[in-house]
Amino acid sequence: MTAGGTATYRRIGVIGGGAWGTALALAALRAGREALLWAREPAVVESINTAHENRDYLPGVTLPPELRATGDLAEIGACDAILLVTPAQHLRSGCRQLAPHLRAGVPVVICAKGIELDSFALMSEAAEVELPAGTPIAVLSGPTFAAEVARGLPTAVTLACADTAIGAALVEALGSRTFRPYLSDDVVGSQIGGAVKNVLAIACGVVEGRKLGDNARAALITRGLAEITRLALALGGRAETLMGLSGLGDLTLTCSSLQSRNMSLGAALGQGRTLADILAERRSVAEGVYTAAAVVGLARKKGVDMPLCAAVDAILNRGADLDETIAGLLARPFRGEGN
Repeated sequence: MTAGGTATYRRIGVIGGGAWGTALALAALRAGREALLWAREPAVVESINTAHENRDYLPGVTLPPELRATGDLAEIGACDAILLVTPAQHLRSGCRQLAPHLRAGVPVVICAKGIELDSFALMSEAAEVELPAGTPIAVLSGPTFAAEVARGLPTAVTLACADTAIGAALVEALGSRTFRPYLSDDVVGSQIGGAVKNVLAIACGVVEGRKLGDNARAALITRGLAEITRLALALGGRAETLMGLSGLGDLTLTCSSLQSRNMSLGAALGQGRTLADILAERRSVAEGVYTAAAVVGLARKKGVDMPLCAAVDAILNRGADLDETIAGLLARPFRGEGN
């Protein structure tokens, strides 16, 4: 919709009925918008519409009757703006299913954090291939725990869009007193921060599980930020973006709390549990498990040194011994801090 030449987005469609999708739908309602949530599972749709609770993914949070769920993508396609909250490795297929229902000019906001495993594509690159030509694409990233957003606790995020007018309209549509988007035009940098921090959070969890101390965790966060920045620069992102919410902010949150799915997974690994056992008891996705190999592959393709991410990938996907991997990192040659 337009008013006075400026886009306005009153009906917000959210694709993804997990905790984060539900929390973002609540954020849109608090911003004074209509919100429609698409979920793949009929049981989730039924639970939201009749019990006003997402019992499977966000139990204990009462949802307002104004939040309606659907299993029909055509209904989502009729919205003014769409938030894409699918798991990162399924984002491409989600875009492909959405494309026939998408009206021209409707912006799609990517809210998934990851890098595609098979192609090493960023989420925006995968979306551009599958969505109709000319579809405006934005990225929402930053330090967010879904449960806190759902409860209306204060949260700040980055909203990145190459078209700053569309980006500003999206900020206006989603922003409220407790959900505060900060506008950026660095779509690449905003995605790299959100993707790689999940891998580093697993490493910080291992530090916690192995009781290596707070000094080690602080060092890992700092050197991990250097890895994120190197990769973002190699892909055309900006260093200052990584000093903001989608970089340092997201990294700090995810690497400092066992509320993080990725950090808690790493902690369990550090305590000696197997990855297969950890994943078998979880319903929600720890994106870092799948992103680790993609980050390492993309870094190798771009000639970027990312030893911490490579260590996580080796532990998760290559059968590397945990203690030997830690010892290998600690035996690396000393170097200048800017390297």
